Amino acid sequence: MIYERSGISYFPDYGCKKTVDILSFMQPHQRLPLNALRTFESAARLLSFKAAAEELCVTPQSVSSQIRQLEAEWGVLLFTRRPRQISLTDAGRSLAQVVNRTLNELRREMDTFALQKRKSVTLAVGPIFGARWLLPRMNKFRSLHPHIDLVLHHSPRITSAEQMETMVMIDWGNGDWLGLNAKRLFEVTFMPTLSPALLTRLGGLKEPSDLARYPVIHKWDREEWASWLGLVGLGALRFAHEVTMRDSNIALQAALEGHSVIMGIFPLISAEIESGRLVCPFDIAYHPTRAYYLLTRPGGGGTAEVKAVCEWIESEALLMP
Repeated sequence: MIYERSGISYFPDYGCKKTVDILSFMQPHQRLPLNALRTFESAARLLSFKAAAEELCVTPQSVSSQIRQLEAEWGVLLFTRRPRQISLTDAGRSLAQVVNRTLNELRREMDTFALQKRKSVTLAVGPIFGARWLLPRMNKFRSLHPHIDLVLHHSPRITSAEQMETMVMIDWGNGDWLGLNAKRLFEVTFMPTLSPALLTRLGGLKEPSDLARYPVIHKWDREEWASWLGLVGLGALRFAHEVTMRDSNIALQAALEGHSVIMGIFPLISAEIESGRLVCPFDIAYHPTRAYYLLTRPGGGGTAEVKAVCEWIESEALLMP
């Protein structure tokens, strides 16, 4: 077992203490534990073994085991573990920076060689943006740019250029991504939304306080519901039943099937309102300060293909009502 205090790691098995350089344990020509390092990168970025397991399609036990193996091999504690919470140690933060930088350099090098063979652009988007905004416009993009292949990636939230894995990215935030160019695309609003079937079944939804009798779905941070309830003066309201989800597309499908009330994201689900598949019982919208942004690296839009993709995304955003 390894304990850390004041930047010094203690090794009870040896009855001594050492200041650890995590790279000094790697012997010349020793193979790097690449799988474990990829697992560490995901856990360090998400600060969650469970979320890392979901991203890598493995079990949380596998993530925890690989992290402990890294710690044992290098003789250094990478994470501080608390109930339902982990945080990086100083050594963990140092290793995360090295791994992030190395992976990004590898990705950029691979992208460069790929572009020599094909005119492709890697684009990262979130699930709801990809399904509700990008995919309905893909035929239009192909007709305008038949020579460009878009390679779509799932987009976790990022904060800096070191975390960006693609040539172009669309993310949700306040425009303050470190080391990246951020172009504001469009704002969204949030309103409670449900199916006509659920409204008919439970009824009596005349005032916002009536929502207490309804089942609702939260996003993982519960921010949108909390903000909207605060807007209508019901910050302490408790619902009959609550489910928390990370994927907005799954939440939308649950609302369409009449399971719960969701915090609808507009204009991304405006089509469902216009078709009558969903309804908004209250004409009170929460306007967040955050918005969707187009992210590129400084100088990263140098290729004609990347410029074309960015210009197309910006032009489509301007056409929105």
